[in-house]
Amino acid sequence: MNWINNVVRPKIQRVFNKKQQTPDNLWHKCPSCGEMIFHRDLEAAMRVCPNCDHHMRLGTDERLASLFDNAEYQIVPVDAVVVDPLKFRDQKKYPDRLKEARSKTGRNDSVTVAHGPLDDVETVIAIEDFTFMGGSLGIAAGEAIIRGAETALEKKAPYILFAAAGGARMQEGILSLMQMPRTTVALQLLREAGLPFIVVLTDPTTGGVLASYAMLGDIQIAEPKALIGFSGRRVIEQTIREKLPDDFQSAEFQFEHGMIDMIVHRHKMKETLARIIRLMTHRPRSQRQQTANTPAKTAAPTAP
Repeated sequence: MNWINNVVRPKIQRVFNKKQQTPDNLWHKCPSCGEMIFHRDLEAAMRVCPNCDHHMRLGTDERLASLFDNAEYQIVPVDAVVVDPLKFRDQKKYPDRLKEARSKTGRNDSVTVAHGPLDDVETVIAIEDFTFMGGSLGIAAGEAIIRGAETALEKKAPYILFAAAGGARMQEGILSLMQMPRTTVALQLLREAGLPFIVVLTDPTTGGVLASYAMLGDIQIAEPKALIGFSGRRVIEQTIREKLPDDFQSAEFQFEHGMIDMIVHRHKMKETLARIIRLMTHRPRSQRQQTANTPAKTAAPTAP
Protein backbone atom coordinates (compact mmCIF):
# COMPACT_ATOMS: atom_id res chain seq x y z
CA MET A 1 0.00 0.00 0.00
CA ASN A 2 2.88 2.37 0.79
CA TRP A 3 4.46 1.60 -2.59
CA ILE A 4 1.25 2.63 -4.38
CA ASN A 5 0.91 5.85 -2.39
CA ASN A 6 4.57 6.85 -2.48
CA VAL A 7 5.60 5.81 -6.02
CA VAL A 8 2.73 4.97 -8.35
CA ARG A 9 0.29 7.77 -7.44
CA PRO A 10 2.86 10.61 -7.65
CA LYS A 11 3.91 9.41 -11.13
CA ILE A 12 0.30 9.37 -12.32
CA GLN A 13 -0.31 12.85 -10.91
CA ARG A 14 2.79 14.21 -12.67
CA VAL A 15 1.52 12.89 -16.00
CA PHE A 16 -1.88 14.56 -15.64
CA ASN A 17 -0.52 17.78 -14.15
CA LYS A 18 1.61 18.49 -17.24
CA LYS A 19 -1.45 19.73 -19.09
CA GLN A 20 -2.48 21.94 -16.19
CA GLN A 21 0.91 23.66 -16.08
CA THR A 22 0.40 25.23 -19.53
CA PRO A 23 -0.84 28.82 -19.09
CA ASP A 24 -4.27 29.53 -20.54
CA ASN A 25 -3.58 33.21 -21.24
CA LEU A 26 -0.90 32.93 -23.92
CA TRP A 27 -3.28 34.23 -26.60
CA HIS A 28 -5.68 37.15 -26.45
CA LYS A 29 -8.62 37.78 -28.73
CA CYS A 30 -9.11 41.33 -29.95
CA PRO A 31 -12.62 42.44 -28.91
CA SER A 32 -12.91 44.53 -32.08
CA CYS A 33 -11.76 42.32 -34.97
CA GLY A 34 -11.44 38.92 -33.29
CA GLU A 35 -7.75 38.53 -34.18
CA MET A 36 -5.81 36.15 -31.90
CA ILE A 37 -2.67 37.88 -30.60
CA PHE A 38 0.23 36.25 -28.76
CA HIS A 39 0.55 37.77 -25.32
CA ARG A 40 4.14 38.93 -25.77
CA ASP A 41 3.29 40.63 -29.05
CA LEU A 42 0.33 42.33 -27.38
CA GLU A 43 2.50 43.56 -24.50
CA ALA A 44 5.13 44.85 -26.92
CA ALA A 45 2.38 46.74 -28.77
CA MET A 46 1.13 48.27 -25.48
CA ARG A 47 -2.15 46.35 -25.87
CA VAL A 48 -2.94 47.84 -29.27
CA CYS A 49 -4.22 45.32 -31.80
CA PRO A 50 -1.71 45.06 -34.69
CA ASN A 51 -4.53 44.09 -37.07
CA CYS A 52 -7.24 46.73 -36.50
CA ASP A 53 -5.43 49.20 -34.19
CA HIS A 54 -8.01 48.74 -31.42
CA HIS A 55 -6.80 50.18 -28.11
CA MET A 56 -7.42 47.67 -25.32
CA ARG A 57 -7.30 48.75 -21.70
CA LEU A 58 -3.78 49.20 -20.37
CA GLY A 59 -2.77 48.43 -16.78
CA THR A 60 -1.48 51.08 -14.40
CA ASP A 61 2.09 49.74 -14.21
CA GLU A 62 2.34 49.40 -17.99
CA ARG A 63 0.95 52.90 -18.48
CA LEU A 64 3.40 54.50 -16.06
CA ALA A 65 6.35 52.59 -17.49
CA SER A 66 5.48 53.76 -21.01
CA LEU A 67 5.41 57.42 -19.99
CA PHE A 68 8.29 58.03 -17.59
CA ASP A 69 11.86 58.05 -18.89
CA ASN A 70 13.47 54.61 -18.51
CA ALA A 71 10.30 53.55 -16.61
CA GLU A 72 11.69 55.28 -13.51
CA TYR A 73 9.18 56.92 -11.18
CA GLN A 74 8.13 57.18 -7.56
CA ILE A 75 4.65 56.46 -6.25
CA VAL A 76 3.09 59.35 -4.33
CA PRO A 77 1.76 58.13 -0.96
CA VAL A 78 -1.88 58.93 -0.22
CA ASP A 79 -3.32 59.26 3.28
CA ALA A 80 -5.68 56.51 4.42
CA VAL A 81 -9.40 57.31 4.40
CA VAL A 82 -12.48 55.86 6.07
CA VAL A 83 -13.11 52.45 4.51
CA ASP A 84 -16.89 52.08 4.87
CA PRO A 85 -18.40 55.38 6.06
CA LEU A 86 -22.03 54.42 5.27
CA LYS A 87 -21.87 50.74 6.34
CA PHE A 88 -23.16 49.96 2.85
CA ARG A 89 -24.26 46.51 1.79
CA ASP A 90 -25.97 45.17 -1.33
CA GLN A 91 -25.27 41.60 -2.42
CA LYS A 92 -21.96 41.92 -0.59
CA LYS A 93 -20.58 44.11 2.14
CA TYR A 94 -18.66 47.07 0.79
CA PRO A 95 -15.44 46.12 2.66
CA ASP A 96 -15.66 42.68 1.02
CA ARG A 97 -15.92 44.29 -2.42
CA LEU A 98 -12.90 46.47 -1.64
CA LYS A 99 -10.93 43.47 -0.44
CA GLU A 100 -11.77 41.58 -3.62
CA ALA A 101 -10.78 44.53 -5.85
CA ARG A 102 -7.52 45.05 -3.95
CA SER A 103 -6.67 41.37 -4.25
CA LYS A 104 -7.42 41.40 -7.97
CA THR A 105 -5.46 44.54 -8.85
CA GLY A 106 -2.85 44.73 -6.09
CA ARG A 107 -3.80 48.37 -5.54
CA ASN A 108 -5.36 50.19 -2.63
CA ASP A 109 -7.92 52.03 -4.78
CA SER A 110 -8.72 53.07 -8.33
CA VAL A 111 -6.28 56.00 -8.66
CA THR A 112 -2.48 55.74 -8.52
CA VAL A 113 -0.28 58.85 -8.53
CA ALA A 114 3.42 58.92 -9.41
CA HIS A 115 6.07 61.49 -10.27
CA GLY A 116 9.24 61.30 -12.28
CA PRO A 117 10.92 62.55 -15.49
CA LEU A 118 8.92 62.68 -18.71
CA ASP A 119 11.32 63.71 -21.45
CA ASP A 120 13.58 65.11 -18.71
CA VAL A 121 10.76 67.24 -17.26
CA GLU A 122 9.63 66.43 -13.72
CA THR A 123 5.96 65.48 -14.10
CA VAL A 124 3.15 64.19 -11.89
CA ILE A 125 0.89 61.56 -13.45
CA ALA A 126 -2.34 60.07 -12.05
CA ILE A 127 -3.74 56.85 -13.52
CA GLU A 128 -7.34 55.79 -13.02
CA ASP A 129 -7.62 51.99 -13.23
CA PHE A 130 -10.94 50.72 -14.61
CA THR A 131 -10.28 47.20 -13.31
CA PHE A 132 -10.66 48.51 -9.74
CA MET A 133 -14.45 48.64 -9.28
CA GLY A 134 -14.91 50.25 -12.68
CA GLY A 135 -12.50 53.07 -11.84
CA SER A 136 -15.27 54.54 -9.69
CA LEU A 137 -14.71 57.80 -7.85
CA GLY A 138 -14.79 57.46 -4.09
CA ILE A 139 -13.17 59.16 -1.12
CA ALA A 140 -9.82 57.41 -1.64
CA ALA A 141 -9.75 58.20 -5.37
CA GLY A 142 -10.61 61.84 -4.71
CA GLU A 143 -7.89 62.04 -2.08
CA ALA A 144 -5.36 60.60 -4.54
CA ILE A 145 -6.21 63.15 -7.23
CA ILE A 146 -5.97 65.99 -4.71
CA ARG A 147 -2.65 64.64 -3.44
CA GLY A 148 -1.41 64.59 -7.02
CA ALA A 149 -2.34 68.25 -7.43
CA GLU A 150 -0.57 69.10 -4.17
CA THR A 151 2.54 67.22 -5.33
CA ALA A 152 2.50 69.15 -8.62
CA LEU A 153 2.28 72.42 -6.66
CA GLU A 154 5.17 71.39 -4.39
CA LYS A 155 7.39 70.40 -7.30
CA LYS A 156 6.10 73.12 -9.65
CA ALA A 157 5.50 70.33 -12.14
CA PRO A 158 2.88 69.64 -14.83
CA TYR A 159 0.02 67.34 -13.82
CA ILE A 160 -1.30 64.69 -16.24
CA LEU A 161 -4.37 62.60 -15.47
CA PHE A 162 -5.43 59.48 -17.37
CA ALA A 163 -9.16 59.08 -16.76
CA ALA A 164 -11.10 55.81 -17.01
CA ALA A 165 -14.24 55.47 -14.92
CA GLY A 166 -17.85 54.44 -14.81
CA GLY A 167 -18.75 57.34 -12.50
CA ALA A 168 -19.08 57.92 -8.78
CA ARG A 169 -18.97 55.00 -6.34
CA MET A 170 -22.51 54.31 -5.19
CA GLN A 171 -21.36 52.51 -2.03
CA GLU A 172 -20.16 55.85 -0.65
CA GLY A 173 -23.26 57.83 -1.64
CA ILE A 174 -23.08 61.59 -1.22
CA LEU A 175 -19.49 61.31 0.03
CA SER A 176 -18.38 60.13 -3.41
CA LEU A 177 -20.20 63.06 -5.06
CA MET A 178 -18.39 65.44 -2.71
CA GLN A 179 -15.13 64.47 -4.41
CA MET A 180 -16.26 66.33 -7.53
CA PRO A 181 -16.05 69.83 -5.97
CA ARG A 182 -13.03 68.84 -3.85
CA THR A 183 -10.97 67.84 -6.87
CA THR A 184 -12.21 70.89 -8.79
CA VAL A 185 -10.89 73.23 -6.08
CA ALA A 186 -7.51 71.45 -6.04
CA LEU A 187 -7.18 71.78 -9.81
CA GLN A 188 -8.11 75.46 -9.65
CA LEU A 189 -5.07 75.98 -7.41
CA LEU A 190 -2.93 74.51 -10.18
CA ARG A 191 -4.41 76.94 -12.68
CA GLU A 192 -3.77 79.89 -10.37
CA ALA A 193 -0.16 78.75 -10.03
CA GLY A 194 0.20 78.62 -13.82
CA LEU A 195 0.92 74.88 -13.90
CA PRO A 196 -0.38 72.76 -16.80
CA PHE A 197 -3.12 70.22 -16.17
CA ILE A 198 -3.56 67.77 -19.04
CA VAL A 199 -6.30 65.13 -19.19
CA VAL A 200 -6.14 61.97 -21.31
CA LEU A 201 -9.55 60.33 -21.69
CA THR A 202 -9.33 56.57 -22.11
CA ASP A 203 -11.99 53.92 -22.60
CA PRO A 204 -14.40 54.43 -20.90
CA THR A 205 -14.76 57.82 -19.18
CA THR A 206 -18.31 58.50 -18.01
CA GLY A 207 -20.54 59.78 -15.21
CA GLY A 208 -19.44 62.07 -12.42
CA VAL A 209 -15.78 61.75 -13.38
CA LEU A 210 -16.49 63.25 -16.80
CA ALA A 211 -18.67 65.90 -15.14
CA SER A 212 -15.79 67.06 -12.93
CA TYR A 213 -12.01 66.78 -13.15
CA ALA A 214 -11.92 64.80 -16.41
CA MET A 215 -13.14 67.84 -18.35
CA LEU A 216 -11.08 70.51 -16.59
CA GLY A 217 -7.81 70.01 -18.44
CA ASP A 218 -6.00 72.85 -20.15
CA ILE A 219 -5.62 70.31 -22.96
CA GLN A 220 -8.12 67.49 -23.49
CA ILE A 221 -6.71 64.40 -25.23
CA ALA A 222 -8.41 61.09 -25.97
CA GLU A 223 -7.28 57.69 -27.15
CA PRO A 224 -8.83 56.46 -30.42
CA LYS A 225 -12.41 55.15 -30.20
CA ALA A 226 -12.60 55.70 -26.43
CA LEU A 227 -16.11 55.85 -24.99
CA ILE A 228 -16.67 59.36 -23.60
CA GLY A 229 -20.03 60.49 -22.24
CA PHE A 230 -22.00 61.34 -19.13
CA SER A 231 -25.07 59.07 -19.41
CA GLY A 232 -25.55 55.78 -21.19
CA ARG A 233 -26.67 55.70 -24.79
CA ARG A 234 -29.98 53.95 -24.01
CA VAL A 235 -30.88 56.43 -21.28
CA ILE A 236 -30.33 59.37 -23.63
CA GLU A 237 -32.33 57.79 -26.44
CA GLN A 238 -35.24 57.11 -24.10
CA THR A 239 -35.09 60.67 -22.78
CA ILE A 240 -34.97 62.53 -26.09
CA ARG A 241 -36.91 59.83 -27.98
CA GLU A 242 -34.53 59.94 -30.92
CA LYS A 243 -32.08 57.52 -32.48
CA LEU A 244 -28.47 58.53 -31.84
CA PRO A 245 -25.63 58.21 -34.40
CA ASP A 246 -23.67 54.95 -34.36
CA ASP A 247 -20.46 56.70 -33.30
CA PHE A 248 -22.18 58.75 -30.60
CA GLN A 249 -19.96 59.25 -27.50
CA SER A 250 -16.86 57.98 -29.29
CA ALA A 251 -13.64 59.99 -29.11
CA GLU A 252 -13.95 60.78 -32.81
CA PHE A 253 -17.52 62.11 -32.37
CA GLN A 254 -16.45 64.28 -29.41
CA PHE A 255 -13.48 65.64 -31.35
CA GLU A 256 -15.66 66.50 -34.34
CA HIS A 257 -18.04 68.43 -32.06
CA GLY A 258 -15.30 70.31 -30.20
CA MET A 259 -15.46 68.55 -26.85
CA ILE A 260 -11.82 67.40 -26.92
CA ASP A 261 -8.72 68.95 -28.46
CA MET A 262 -7.02 65.97 -30.06
CA ILE A 263 -6.98 62.21 -30.48
CA VAL A 264 -3.58 60.62 -29.94
CA HIS A 265 -2.47 57.07 -30.68
CA ARG A 266 -1.07 55.27 -27.65
CA HIS A 267 2.27 54.71 -29.37
CA LYS A 268 2.66 58.48 -29.81
CA MET A 269 1.27 59.50 -26.43
CA LYS A 270 4.57 60.13 -24.66
CA GLU A 271 6.12 62.26 -27.39
CA THR A 272 2.87 64.25 -27.73
CA LEU A 273 2.66 64.90 -23.99
CA ALA A 274 6.34 65.86 -23.89
CA ARG A 275 5.86 68.38 -26.70
CA ILE A 276 2.77 69.89 -25.04
CA ILE A 277 4.47 70.17 -21.65
CA ARG A 278 7.49 71.95 -23.11
CA LEU A 279 5.25 74.34 -25.04
CA MET A 280 3.12 75.15 -22.00
CA THR A 281 6.10 75.59 -19.67
CA HIS A 282 8.17 77.55 -22.25
CA ARG A 283 11.02 75.05 -22.20
CA PRO A 284 13.27 74.36 -25.18
CA ARG A 285 13.19 71.05 -26.92
CA SER A 286 15.14 68.31 -25.18
CA GLN A 287 18.34 66.90 -26.63
CA ARG A 288 16.39 63.75 -27.45
CA GLN A 289 13.81 65.69 -29.48
CA GLN A 290 16.48 67.71 -31.29
CA THR A 291 18.31 64.53 -32.28
CA ALA A 292 15.10 62.89 -33.48
CA ASN A 293 14.06 65.92 -35.54
CA THR A 294 17.48 66.66 -37.11
CA PRO A 295 17.61 65.37 -40.69
CA ALA A 296 20.46 63.06 -41.49
CA LYS A 297 23.35 64.72 -43.33
CA THR A 298 24.12 63.41 -46.77
CA ALA A 299 27.54 63.38 -48.28
CA ALA A 300 28.23 66.07 -50.90
CA PRO A 301 28.67 64.73 -54.41
CA THR A 302 32.25 64.47 -55.49
CA ALA A 303 33.51 65.93 -58.76
CA PRO A 304 34.20 63.38 -61.47
